[in-house]
Amino acid sequence: MAKPVAANDDVMEQFANAIGRDNIITDISEMKPYLVEWRDKYQGAARAILRPGSVDDVAKILAIAHKNRTAIVPQGGNTGLVGGQIPFDKGEDFVLSMSRLNKIREIDPQGNTMTVECGVILQAAQDAAADVGRLFPLSLGSEGTCQIGGNLASNAGGTSVLAYGNARDLTLGLEVVTAKGQIWDGLRKLKKDNTGYDLKDLFIGSEGTLGIITAAVLKLFPAPRAKATAFLGVESPEAALNLFNQSLDAVGSQLTAFEFLPRIGLDFVLTHVTGMRDPLADEHPWYVLMELTSGIEDTLDDVMESILSVAFDAGQVGDATIARSEAETNSLWKIRLMLSEVQKNEGGSIKHDVSVPVAAMPAFLRAATAEVERLIPRCRVVPFGHLGDGNVHFNVSQPIGADKQEFLARWGGNQRCRARDRRSVWRIGVRRTRCRRHEAGSDGPDQIQG
Repeated sequence: MAKPVAANDDVMEQFANAIGRDNIITDISEMKPYLVEWRDKYQGAARAILRPGSVDDVAKILAIAHKNRTAIVPQGGNTGLVGGQIPFDKGEDFVLSMSRLNKIREIDPQGNTMTVECGVILQAAQDAAADVGRLFPLSLGSEGTCQIGGNLASNAGGTSVLAYGNARDLTLGLEVVTAKGQIWDGLRKLKKDNTGYDLKDLFIGSEGTLGIITAAVLKLFPAPRAKATAFLGVESPEAALNLFNQSLDAVGSQLTAFEFLPRIGLDFVLTHVTGMRDPLADEHPWYVLMELTSGIEDTLDDVMESILSVAFDAGQVGDATIARSEAETNSLWKIRLMLSEVQKNEGGSIKHDVSVPVAAMPAFLRAATAEVERLIPRCRVVPFGHLGDGNVHFNVSQPIGADKQEFLARWGGNQRCRARDRRSVWRIGVRRTRCRRHEAGSDGPDQIQG
């Protein structure tokens, strides 16, 4: 594989001619937000920030980069935790910011589809769907800043995977630019398409290594007309798992979210988020946030109370509260969505994003916690996530009073990979991605943990 070469002034001039000099950032202070991720863990340098405004601009940029063997690092909302969106520190790369490709090209409520460009903020896509009485169910802690392109490039999951699936399940078609600058138009709205290979599923989850996603046709769903949200205190992950299975048996697809978190995670939120209060009167080792939704305009509170009554009788739930207003629902969800952010206030945090079979979650939590505490005495394990689909954010906060850098040095992801500089490289015209095998830390490179 040919090695990328340092960009020269001629390459910069070619980029300027292709997309306009006003769409290239070279000022050091203006480039800074593009060169560091939100935890300040990964910092890089770049020749310039390229800001294309169309798919044709992207194609021109990648064609020039391919011809000149110039490294390009695509970047969406810059909310990733694994550093794949940050360039190396030699200053030879160009960052390709996709933020200007932010148009919602079409909303088709009858066909239940929405065609959006890659730079559309996830929350903007959710709001656009809601405006026509539809739901785009992908939901992440970073939905106010992460972008659709990064969500698809990482096959993002989030809190609604249980009911709606991950990003791959929510996509019907794609528009992609390959490393050589060729545009693949696969923006199909067909729910059944047996005309050949399903190429979109190769690009979704490929993290930029096969091409850059510039637009997508997304699936929409009827907006729920009823919702019930409960916050429960439980004794153990085993109790939470039993409650999940009984709830699923009782209501099936109406169970749309089932999240879990430990007491230490709730303590972090209560300590560092202004105005938050403990939803329950007493402390519990573990908590569950579960939500039911329905397309029928009727209350689900009675259904939720029935589920909880059975769980109380079985000794699976110690205490519970059901949200009685939208404000209370939002407050309960805020606890869950703030879990990643508040850990910054507790010092160093070593993050992992792990998927296990749902039934194996309790055993995994016990074994992994015991091993981590053996390796780092007094560390604080903060596992939380999506019990319903077996995805846990297994985070480890430093011991109280420990040296942050010394603690983070224990993280294997901070060391150089013996195979290919601890980073996988595919550099002719497309980005380099850090090796997720060693540095997993989020739902994907373009969003914080969901």
